[in-house]
Amino acid sequence: MARLDHIEGVRVFDIPKYGDHRGFFSETYNARKFAEEFGITETFVQDNQSLSATPNTVRGLHFQKPPFAQAKLVRVLRGKILDVAVDIRTGSPTFGDHIAEVICAEQWNQIFIPVGFAHGFATLSPDTEVCYKVSAPYAPDHEAGVMWNDPAIGIDWQLSGDPVLSEKDTKYPALAELGDVGF
Repeated sequence: MARLDHIEGVRVFDIPKYGDHRGFFSETYNARKFAEEFGITETFVQDNQSLSATPNTVRGLHFQKPPFAQAKLVRVLRGKILDVAVDIRTGSPTFGDHIAEVICAEQWNQIFIPVGFAHGFATLSPDTEVCYKVSAPYAPDHEAGVMWNDPAIGIDWQLSGDPVLSEKDTKYPALAELGDVGF
């Protein structure tokens, strides 16, 4: 069953996992079921996977501008993350609001982030592997981001130490400086 937050379109849900003496089986994505049960009708065109060796690794807040804007379906294969989606849709009643949800391999939950959101996550355990589907291919000329620690957004990343960031992720503008990005 999907849980809906106060931000329209973002969904967090658990996926059934069937175990026995051999291990487990889980249908992690089924287009028909996801459309019927969760209202997710996007066509996903690419799968991405990342490994973050160190806890407190922050990746984000990223998005792609139209016409290569991406919806994302995120799950964790190993470890635990705090997954964050920030509403950057111009004119949205929840513009600048965010949702932060723990997504982890143990719980076997997923989060769907629609187009119009900046997305990022922080690793809460070592050797965390994240896998996510996207609805548009990577387009470097359309990639953008929002400052991960923008005080106006006020994300509590639940870090237990200093953040580990890419150089690119330290240079994104604050939300107030972003302007209309086409959502």
